[in-house]
Amino acid sequence: MKNFADELFTLRDLLRFAVSRFNEAGLAFGQGTTGAVDEAAFLILESLHLPVDDINPWAEARLTLPERELLLTRIEERVARRMPSAYLTGKAYIQGVPFHVDERVIVPRSFIGELLFSDLFGGDGFTLVPDTSAVGRVLDLCTGSGCLAILAARVFPNAEVDAVELSPQAIEVARQNIEESGFADRLNLFQGDLFQPVAEERYDLIITNPPYVDAEAMDELPPEFRHEPAMALDGGEDGLDIVRRILAEAPRHLNPSGGLLCEIGRGREILEDDYPELEFFWLDTEESEGEVFWLTADKFGR
Repeated sequence: MKNFADELFTLRDLLRFAVSRFNEAGLAFGQGTTGAVDEAAFLILESLHLPVDDINPWAEARLTLPERELLLTRIEERVARRMPSAYLTGKAYIQGVPFHVDERVIVPRSFIGELLFSDLFGGDGFTLVPDTSAVGRVLDLCTGSGCLAILAARVFPNAEVDAVELSPQAIEVARQNIEESGFADRLNLFQGDLFQPVAEERYDLIITNPPYVDAEAMDELPPEFRHEPAMALDGGEDGLDIVRRILAEAPRHLNPSGGLLCEIGRGREILEDDYPELEFFWLDTEESEGEVFWLTADKFGR
């Protein structure tokens, strides 16, 4: 590593080296980035405390020896241990918002973040929620790092947001993120199993990114994903165990005009076969198709 530190001087040098190492090692991506270039850029920029949205302004910057050694150490850890870059840096982003992360929580990457910041919520034309200021109560189930609850507090300025998480370890990370979010006065964090901690409370909006990896996929997870808590991924035999429980309990926790926004991965056909009476409205994002559904309270047939 010392020899490399003596040969690689600019940020561009380290980027090229990292991409070569990542491709050579056949790393798996998908924990906040989609390929070797994005992964390398994120790891380098976040490690150097630089804005992570664009590497180009810094590409020709010469790095100090301690900086080069730090980057080479983290690049090697990413390869040798297959450790996700978010865990190496302790940071992940959704919609440009930073969150503390470590191995106590899944790396934030929900499609729901993109949807919340789209015109579907408070935008012009077709929307799911026309007036974001009219939303008074939001529930985030399986909150993990607390990221979606915090994003919801940003999007719905008058809402009180309840966030529920089963893992006591994840709760610790979520608490830190909430305390630093600027919305702690409107965010309530509960430890418990799905709706259990909120008793008979009702909400205008329920959002959830529950565990939805099926048994076969759990057995085939790349090493990177095995660093994440299994309970945050494992959705049972077909991946929909937790989703079914949410569907069973959601109606009594939704206000009459409320809605459920739920990410389920690739289980759309199974879910539609199991619930032919429910009119799921499927939503697409930049990198997903039909992996998130919207279901309004009136569609539950109460």
